[in-house]
Amino acid sequence: MAKGIHHAPWEKAFDRLLSPLEEFIHRQTTSGVLLMICAVIALIIANSPLRDSYEHLLHTQIGMSFGGGAFSMSIHHWINEALMALFFLVMGLELKRELLVGELSSPRQALLPIMAAIGGMLVPALCYIALNPTGPTAVGWGIPMATDIAFAVGALSLLGPRVPQNLITFLIALAIVDDLGAVAVIALFYTASLNLVALAWAAGCTALLAALNLGGVRHSLPYAIIGVLLWAAMLASGIHSTIAGVIVAFVIPIRPKFEPALFVERVKDKIRKMEKSLAGGADIIHNHRFRTLVSALGDGVQLVQAPAQRVEHTMHLPVAYLVIPIFALANAGIPVDFAGFGSYLGNPVTLGVLAGLLLGKPLGIVGLTWLTVKLGWASLPTGLNIRHIFGVGLLGGIGFTMSIFIADLGFVNRPEDLLMAKTGILLASAIAGLGGYAWLMANTSRVAKDRASH
Repeated sequence: MAKGIHHAPWEKAFDRLLSPLEEFIHRQTTSGVLLMICAVIALIIANSPLRDSYEHLLHTQIGMSFGGGAFSMSIHHWINEALMALFFLVMGLELKRELLVGELSSPRQALLPIMAAIGGMLVPALCYIALNPTGPTAVGWGIPMATDIAFAVGALSLLGPRVPQNLITFLIALAIVDDLGAVAVIALFYTASLNLVALAWAAGCTALLAALNLGGVRHSLPYAIIGVLLWAAMLASGIHSTIAGVIVAFVIPIRPKFEPALFVERVKDKIRKMEKSLAGGADIIHNHRFRTLVSALGDGVQLVQAPAQRVEHTMHLPVAYLVIPIFALANAGIPVDFAGFGSYLGNPVTLGVLAGLLLGKPLGIVGLTWLTVKLGWASLPTGLNIRHIFGVGLLGGIGFTMSIFIADLGFVNRPEDLLMAKTGILLASAIAGLGGYAWLMANTSRVAKDRASH
């Protein structure tokens, strides 16, 4: 036993068991792989004798009552309206971090992924509209606009060191801007009607959250409580309730209580006091002074981190490994008529989604990137070329989470069109993922050989 370290009999054994698990959980590819597994499970269930039970479970009502009033939603709605608000919270925190200190913080650095994202939103929408110009199916134009960050980054990360780090950073920045555009589309174009009273309550909650920020409140609990009230007001207002997650993300403080230099000085002071306090006894349970100093040091460790940073770190794993897989299980289960699958592919909704994700995404991303560089507004990151960008364009066609989400909003009362849209999303996402992976596998290998020969 090392001096000063106490090990329980089973502790080392559990450390050996948990370390590989923790390493697996923190790998970038895990979230995408888990999403894929859940999507496949949902598809199998939806095309098996369990289909009726699956549908019954999703439509089971869960709610609560307050005196004479009651509120309830189906499990499917709880997942799409409540759990997905947590996804939007994390997405908003990631976007806020990128805007303030990341790739989007510098205008010149930000311009290239922003332009790529704009191309990757506009061209897919135009491809869909070209095949669905009028009628009730035209509302699905927003479906192929979004890119699934987890799937796309996961597919890219599977290539390992063959892929330049700059390319992963470019894809993440592009996908974040892409998702911000999708949030704006949901708020502006997929809102059926507005409840002005509820909207006023939502505005009041937002103002209160902003006041907490300006007043220097850094504890997460007040933001969480008012965030729940904001979510309820948004749900009643007609604007999709998940937008509440983005609003909360943007008002959580990004500045910590302590600057790092001050924190270091305080740590040194606490350590000196701890050394002196050991004269009162080496047992922390009985040494009140030492225990107090350790507690103060723990508080300082929390306060030197920005609240937004803490919340993002805390929420990232449950959202990536619980919320999104549950969303996939609830939304990717589409019944497939294999005998009539050819008619699916001939449906204008399916064709529109396929065209948007498989043609519009790479054309828009590569086209606007090339134009931006050609005009001299920005330059490609070091080590990247247009073949890398085309690979990212292909991976951008992995719509999945946000595309299914928008499809549910657009075709809420049109189950047949929703089925066609989901068929197109799943098929396009699979082709885009495999195609992007194969393209980058071939082209990064060729680039490596070219470099080796020089």
